[in-house]
Amino acid sequence: MSFSRWGRRLGPAIAVVFLLAGGWLMSPAADSGPSPFARDTIDIGVVVGDLDRAVKFYTEAIGFKEVPGFSVDAEFCTNAGLTDGKRLDIRVLVLGDEASATRLKLMEVPSAQPKRAENAHIHSQLGYSYLTIYVADGNRALERLGRAGVRPLGRGPVPLPADLTPGLALTVVRDPDGNLIELIGPVR
Repeated sequence: MSFSRWGRRLGPAIAVVFLLAGGWLMSPAADSGPSPFARDTIDIGVVVGDLDRAVKFYTEAIGFKEVPGFSVDAEFCTNAGLTDGKRLDIRVLVLGDEASATRLKLMEVPSAQPKRAENAHIHSQLGYSYLTIYVADGNRALERLGRAGVRPLGRGPVPLPADLTPGLALTVVRDPDGNLIELIGPVR
């Protein structure tokens, strides 16, 4: 499997699984037998302040592709424990064309007053801190960010330490709601 295909399929899942596992790697015994999972990637749901603005950022600046979304009625959302009587209209973005491609589900709840996350740094609050997206060409990713008016944080792109993954660089940006996005890929 090529690096770009591997990165598109596994990058965000690895970052989130690493966070969920508290940084511990699974033991070899965890690999025995059939997987209890129906897909090898995860879907990530993000509540945003301005849905159109968020979709524009993730498609134009990052490179996701929008696919058909869906709606969930208020009664179902309440019964499932998702909302307190509010309907969800969800726009779905994907990395790649495979059926198992990572999905980013963006939703806005206009009648709600959600608090903005404290994301000054990845250690500013508990919980999910960032998305990691592996790109095939870091220079093309930087060009796409520039066309969208998005500037890297810090001194990005920053080469990864040789003992991690030589030849790759990290660029960190913020989405319109302040969430941190890591882009990792080769840069000339």
